[in-house]
Amino acid sequence: MYLRIVVFLPSLKILHRWTLWAIWPLMGIMGIYSTSWAQTPSQILKTEKLTRQKTIQLFNGKNLQGWYTFLKKQGRNSDPDHVFTVKDKQIHILGSEFGCITTNDEYQNYDLEVEYKWGSKTFEPRLHAARDNGVLIHSQGQDGAFQGNWMYSLECQIIEGGSGDFLVVGDGTDRFSMTSPVAPDKSAGAYIYEPTGAPVTIHSGRINWFARDPAWKDVKDFRGAQDVEKPVGSWNTMRILAMGDDIYLYLNGVLVNRAMRVKPTVGRIQIQSEGAEMFVRKVALTPLSKK
Repeated sequence: MYLRIVVFLPSLKILHRWTLWAIWPLMGIMGIYSTSWAQTPSQILKTEKLTRQKTIQLFNGKNLQGWYTFLKKQGRNSDPDHVFTVKDKQIHILGSEFGCITTNDEYQNYDLEVEYKWGSKTFEPRLHAARDNGVLIHSQGQDGAFQGNWMYSLECQIIEGGSGDFLVVGDGTDRFSMTSPVAPDKSAGAYIYEPTGAPVTIHSGRINWFARDPAWKDVKDFRGAQDVEKPVGSWNTMRILAMGDDIYLYLNGVLVNRAMRVKPTVGRIQIQSEGAEMFVRKVALTPLSKK
């Protein structure tokens, strides 16, 4: 559960709310992340009475078999500047052009694990901005339908300071939407995930992960005080449980966001190129089924 400490200071007659921001480092020391604070993926699967099937390695470590490339300026499977390459059993996303790699197949009801790390290079128009990419799930429709870059989808954000955010990358209609419990107050105009909050449905925009720094700035190398993502050059694990119309989003073992009543519930998977160099060494999908 989300922890909120309420402290009353009678002398000032002010009610102060200390949210998880203040005690996040202490929780890490105490090992609370994966125990009392939030359910682990295994606990969720048990509660939902789901079983794991044989894992599918969507990235085989050799090439992009099972994927195709799409670049805004080049279209499908045309990558003359080698924005997407495979070397040393890793997908190298250069980031020099906006686009993505997309699975040939559609998927639903799965446990998706993506291991990634940031590289050092950035490119215009985000040369000095926060490193930014993402994993887009339940992707449907035409390549480049959204701003010429990506299929309509639901994004599990990877961006410095904001990895773990949800974004609806849709057409603005009810066809692409999600509902999340959120904090009563927005931060910089965006909702903030709070497990005990009131549910809000969005058809565009974002749901920030629960401890996104309120002082976040779109600048290169930004790090929030409570960031779960590891520094540039270190490997991170994003885990996405997509079960029916629910999505649980984990980053490095911490449940950072959750969405319910999502639309759609099936589609392709995209990994973005959005101006920043990134390496991916694992993309593994485990289908889930009811017991």
